[in-house]
Amino acid sequence: MALPHDRGRIDFATWQPQHFLWSLDGKVATITLNRPERKNPLTFESYAELRDLFRALAYADAVKAVVITGAGGNFCSGGDVHEIIGPLVRMQEAGDTAGLLDFTRMTGDVVKAMRACPQIVISAIEGICAGAGAILAMASDLRLGTPTSKTAFLFTRVGLAGADMGACNMLPRIIGAGRAADLLYTGRSMDGLEAERWGFLNRLCEPGETLAAALALAGQLADGPTFAHAMTKRCLHQEWDMDIDSAIEAEAQAQAICMQTRDFGRAYYAFVEKKKPVVAGN
Repeated sequence: MALPHDRGRIDFATWQPQHFLWSLDGKVATITLNRPERKNPLTFESYAELRDLFRALAYADAVKAVVITGAGGNFCSGGDVHEIIGPLVRMQEAGDTAGLLDFTRMTGDVVKAMRACPQIVISAIEGICAGAGAILAMASDLRLGTPTSKTAFLFTRVGLAGADMGACNMLPRIIGAGRAADLLYTGRSMDGLEAERWGFLNRLCEPGETLAAALALAGQLADGPTFAHAMTKRCLHQEWDMDIDSAIEAEAQAQAICMQTRDFGRAYYAFVEKKKPVVAGN
């Protein structure tokens, strides 16, 4: 995907992707998966465009939070059966092991890019959230859904491992090893009530209200200390494989860096003067 840029800077105010919808309202961007007639499945091209977008967001100073949603009452039904699964089967039949590995590495790169971008990513989940759609939700920083939303890591239903795009690493950290094993072995769906009880969903919303709630939360976070938010996201990601002493040292360094921002001083003087602090993410 070619993105218009100048030394790594993207004009996200005017950029339009080819395989999903993009909008920027103030500091909050919205990605809308937009194939509602098929419950918003992903294709080779949309995977690649999402990967490139999240990589580019590392340079998007004007974008402070990102919401991912789906059109037509569903989040994402996973990889398109005809445009992804069929071609992959033909690769397998042709013995194209290199092509299969190129694909699986490319999909994993989407998750890597989502985790590496400094913006907080929020998934607004309505309806079906399955397969790669469940992975997009899992890789987000926060997830909002409804009692009737259905999330399924259904890879075993097509003869594949539940270990896809980092699921065996990330999902147990979100909901626990036993619960992750249940979902990844069986491929069954969990409704929103179970997903919220297990900790996969951060909040439950009424059907039809999830996007508005996600945008409101994204706006609140985007108006906060976004440099500090980015540091928190980095620490949450990097400290997974650290021992506690290493994590404490990493957080000491992170906090010392945040103390050098103007937001830190502004917050102190606002407290002294009994005023609401003005934060600017710097």
